[in-house]
Amino acid sequence: MKKSIKIFFILIVFVITFQKSFSQEIEHIEKNAVTFGIFQGGGALIGIDLEQMVSKRIGLQIGAGILAFGAGINYHLKPTIRSPFLGLAYWHQGLQSTYTQSLLGPTFVWRSKKLFTAQLGIGFKIQNGPAILPQYENIPVMLIYSIGIYFPGN
Repeated sequence: MKKSIKIFFILIVFVITFQKSFSQEIEHIEKNAVTFGIFQGGGALIGIDLEQMVSKRIGLQIGAGILAFGAGINYHLKPTIRSPFLGLAYWHQGLQSTYTQSLLGPTFVWRSKKLFTAQLGIGFKIQNGPAILPQYENIPVMLIYSIGIYFPGN
């Protein structure tokens, strides 16, 4: 009987300890990420994006850079911000007299577990701007891509 009580007590201590460490892991789930890179922030030459997770797999993203800005909604393939994702992205390239085009389209973003990120997608042209080059004026779909580094946080 005493042996059973000791074993029961040890099991309770073990469960409580495990539960505390598990709940601390859950509290440390990263919910946002900042990405710096080439063609980030709506296709800017150099830009920055900020993504905020709004559910386990859905993230909202905004970004800006040198003469561009953008936004997107992302579906992560795993329930973590450190995972690759499929997104619907809006890119607005240029401002006022340097405005070239606005694009909207699907994209795939690969994220390593630690630092590196790369994006590839297609953008359907919504509007041409005054700075569009004549050879691109009648092209309805453009390749969108970027490369950079990201830093997750809480």
